[in-house]
Amino acid sequence: MNVALWIVTGLLALVYLAGGGYKVVTPKAKIAAAGPSGQWVEDFSAGGVKAIGALEVLAALGLVLPALLGTAPVLVPLAAVGLLIIMVGAAITRLRRHETKLVGVDLVYIVLIAFVVWGRFGPEAFTG
Repeated sequence: MNVALWIVTGLLALVYLAGGGYKVVTPKAKIAAAGPSGQWVEDFSAGGVKAIGALEVLAALGLVLPALLGTAPVLVPLAAVGLLIIMVGAAITRLRRHETKLVGVDLVYIVLIAFVVWGRFGPEAFTG
């Protein structure tokens, strides 16, 4: 179970580090022009998009660094909870925009993040 949690956590961290970093450095108009998956930015200010990206980067770092460094590993599931909140907001935004095909992707991420939250608060919590 611990290995599965590390694999899922590592993959999520990579995805959110890349995606969040992209949102931080890429202008809102360029994200929107990238295709249907980027149209959600129309519902947010440029600063809001950058803030979401920054939160994703911080959460990605929080998924792995505390456990790797052995410093406050309880931050790992807390970072996952933060990502869970972001992704629930993403799914709600997509539902409001009637982007139902893309909601499925959000739900996959929600399930993977929920697995990390459950595993790291529960049976494979970092102790001591």
